[in-house]
Parts: sequence; C-alpha cells; structure tokens
Amino acid sequence: MNRMIRIAAAATLALSLSGPWGAAFAQAAAINGEVKKIDEGAGKITLKHGPAKSLGMDEPMTMVYRVKDPTLLKQVKVGDKVRFEAQEGDGGFTVTAIQKAK
Repeated sequence: MNRMIRIAAAATLALSLSGPWGAAFAQAAAINGEVKKIDEGAGKITLKHGPAKSLGMDEPMTMVYRVKDPTLLKQVKVGDKVRFEAQEGDGGFTVTAIQKAK
C-alpha cells in the first residue's frame, strides 16, 4: 500500500511539472546574472551571477560557460542583465537558455 502511494505521488508530480505549473518550476531554477564576455568562436559566455542553487553554487561568482546552442549568444551583449538556466555535464557547465532580464 505504501509503495502505491509513492508511485501515485511521483505520477502526480510528473504531471504537474508538465502542465502550466511546469513553467513556474522552471523559473525557480533560473539564475540572475550579467554578461561579462562573449566568445562566439568558442561558443562560450562569461557570466557574473549570484548563487546558483540549481548548480550547487552557494556563492556569487564569475564563470565561463559553454552554450548548448551558439545562437543563444546572439540574443545578448556584454553588459546585459540576464536570466539563464544551465546544467552540469561531463565537460563542465553549459547554458541551456538565456534571456535579457526585465
């Protein structure tokens, strides 16, 4: 019985993340930062950002990130305040989404 409750809870969570509430959860993982440097040739961006709990970073820092899609670099310029999402992989951290902050 306890196993069935856990399965039902996991299914409910998965459905809620795929619905309209999923966007709200995705926003919670967004990191605020500022573009410091863009290297289109290497597909990298340097971002100064606050704590990035989703990446296990508790302190603000400036870091170089790879970008998942090089066209992301054309959406921002040095000095822009941004919100971005990133993930950790075998080769380091990669920006998967970025947009100018409002």
